[in-house]
Amino acid sequence: MANKDRVTFGSKIGVILATVGCAVGLGSIWRFPYMVGANGGAAFLLVFMICTVLLGLPIMITEFFIGRHSRSNAAGAFKKLAPGTQWSLIGYNGVLAAFLILGFYSVVSGWTLEYIWQAMTGSLAGKTTAEFTTDFETFSSSALRPIGWTIAFIALTHIIIVSGVEKGIERASKIMMPALFIILLILCIRSVTLPGVQEGLSFLFKPDFDKITSSVILSAMGQTFFSLSIGMGCLITYSSYFGKDTNLQLTAVQVTVLNTLVALLAGIMVFPAVFSFGIEPTAGPELVFITLPNIFEQLPFGNIWSFIFFILLALAALTSTISLHEVATAYVHEEYHMTRKKAAWIVSAGVAVIGAVCSLSFGLLKEYTIGGLIIFDALDYLTAKIMMPLGGMMICVFVGVRIEKKVLKAELTNKGTITFYFFNAYAFFIKYIAPAAIGLIFLNELGLIKKIISLF
Repeated sequence: MANKDRVTFGSKIGVILATVGCAVGLGSIWRFPYMVGANGGAAFLLVFMICTVLLGLPIMITEFFIGRHSRSNAAGAFKKLAPGTQWSLIGYNGVLAAFLILGFYSVVSGWTLEYIWQAMTGSLAGKTTAEFTTDFETFSSSALRPIGWTIAFIALTHIIIVSGVEKGIERASKIMMPALFIILLILCIRSVTLPGVQEGLSFLFKPDFDKITSSVILSAMGQTFFSLSIGMGCLITYSSYFGKDTNLQLTAVQVTVLNTLVALLAGIMVFPAVFSFGIEPTAGPELVFITLPNIFEQLPFGNIWSFIFFILLALAALTSTISLHEVATAYVHEEYHMTRKKAAWIVSAGVAVIGAVCSLSFGLLKEYTIGGLIIFDALDYLTAKIMMPLGGMMICVFVGVRIEKKVLKAELTNKGTITFYFFNAYAFFIKYIAPAAIGLIFLNELGLIKKIISLF
């Protein structure tokens, strides 16, 4: 079953850091604090952590099984595990989702480079909130400059990808992930030294259980899904590079813990500062490119803090674009028998085209909509609310229905050399509970839960 000649990560720390980088991205640094702010603070955090353990961790282990057992790309994995069947559609869904996400994700990633440049040149200094808003809208809707930064970010990603799994992805992860943690800790320390910090920390860590509603629970489940990169082929692709002695259970636990830690640190970075300056914690998309830069510029050495913050965002974005690019590159490389370099060029060129179109959808192409959404938002909706949850649900169904329990257990215990406590409970969960839970996320993201409830 396994491809014995397949390249693997060179070290255990490389496995962990690369896979954590796969999960950690702008979603953890920006989306998580926003979701916490919009869903009641600590109450959401509590439910999120429970969902991460009960839902995210088992599904991550399942994707690790598919990847290492097949030793193949996200689409090829299902061809090997279920040859001659339609189960391979799950893999194709993951590859396409990763490719499309990379297209619009690169646009936002490019914005971080623009703001790094502005912080370096002092362009952010002395601006009012209105000026931050106007400047962001003017920049994001212009034609050439955002596309230039988008292509620059794709080029950074491309350079790492063509260097290979061990010399590219693993080596970059060993540098970027520690740097990301250090910068995040520095910003957290600065945030908790601001006046009025207690209110922000209380909002984040003191739960009001009355705020735990069905909507909050479903939102927390969705954030778990999003933050761990489940259902887009990244975990399957990366785990296909795991060595045969890698402890899949322990690796999943370590990645989950570190990913959750990053999300918590992001909350500690954001909320004390937000409350200290009297900003609403529900400030959504504006939080990263308008609200927080405005806060940092009001601090002593504001340009330095803004520069550090946007370096953090760029690192978080790059770790994710690398994993998304690798999903598509590995697929083209293996399924079409091309060299890795040629496959990477094809993916980068395609992503550049999608990124340019998505960038222009904020300006020149804003009149062209799909279902009332600009192209950028339409791709975001398609991937995050349809393709990812559908893919994750079908992965669980596939393993529960198609894979023999003895095969599953043998892989997850390294042929019996590692104990898997509660394996039967895990197998039951993956076959029955997880698909139902993800189905609820799917319906909620499409807005169908509210419509169903309204009927009663």
